[in-house]
Amino acid sequence: MRVVVQRSLEANVVANGQTVGQIDHGLVLLVGITHDDREEDVSFVAEKIVNLRIFEDDQQKLNLSVKDVDGQILSISQFTLYGDCRKGRRPNFMAAARPEHAKKLYDLFNDALREAGILVETGVFGEMMDVSLVNHGPVTLIVESK
Repeated sequence: MRVVVQRSLEANVVANGQTVGQIDHGLVLLVGITHDDREEDVSFVAEKIVNLRIFEDDQQKLNLSVKDVDGQILSISQFTLYGDCRKGRRPNFMAAARPEHAKKLYDLFNDALREAGILVETGVFGEMMDVSLVNHGPVTLIVESK
């Protein structure tokens, strides 16, 4: 499992011409799932993201988590995170999980984030989406389960 984590002042996602997810401050997550990911991967990554200390405290040190700042999460499924660009000019997406496996784990991932007490908005799995955000800092990290 691979997740690009972006700290955001505001973000939204539009699918089929309609805003389907929107947050104020918090995190935008681009979530990629590969074939051999399991529920253990979901739990590990969700726990890691919820507790990542990437928000400033009173001394301007990255010392607070999304939970600590009452932040929200916008979670977007992103199979292209497993695109292999090493050979040729067209990415190979063979490492991305099949949709039925990926959707199940993506839903479990979002449920795990919600169980941690965070408001989670999402895009529409498998749809073309337009994501807008103000990347604050900018802070962008990659969290992987392997």
